[in-house]
Amino acid sequence: MNPPPTARVSFKEQMLQAREDAIVAAVNRLLAEKGFDAMTVDEVAAQVGVAKASLYKHFPSKEALAAAAMAKVMQRAQAHIRSIAAERPPLDKLKAMAHWTMTLLLSGEMPSLPHQNSSLRATLMQTPPYIDGLMDVSDQLGEWITAAQQEGSLNPDLPPIVVLYTMYARACDPVVEFLKIGGQHTDEQIVDLVLGTCFDGLKAR
Repeated sequence: MNPPPTARVSFKEQMLQAREDAIVAAVNRLLAEKGFDAMTVDEVAAQVGVAKASLYKHFPSKEALAAAAMAKVMQRAQAHIRSIAAERPPLDKLKAMAHWTMTLLLSGEMPSLPHQNSSLRATLMQTPPYIDGLMDVSDQLGEWITAAQQEGSLNPDLPPIVVLYTMYARACDPVVEFLKIGGQHTDEQIVDLVLGTCFDGLKAR
């Protein structure tokens, strides 16, 4: 049986998708550089080179722009999880994920969002690609956390949710930025140092 024909995407649809991708990329950069509160829709339009009215045809609000950027980050996280070899020990998988997260942070590719913002939170909760991605990433990390605790490589007394939130905190860890500003370490050294404090603690061994 022949496979069904692939629907052809029109040139106009390709151009619209390319513009939308450019918008999301610009939002991601601005969120990483300035944060949600300081970012403006005017800045996004200027970076992409489109009129503000054209931008609103793709995304109706500043919150929708941030939600699209976060959904993209979740898609990248899912892809990175799939790239981690299944045979690696669970603790190594968690370290690999934290390493990737901090690498994005150091390269200015990790969006910075406010801890509390009701309008943004409401939009995120109504964005299926973000919610679905968040649940998928959390479920996979949760499996690795449980497996690491069962094999004794991770403290079994810690509630898994605490470990999960600790993993997510690496995406906005101020220590990473402080060390970067200090200029005494390379990016890779910074990641290794913070990984050590995250998984090994500060207590002398």
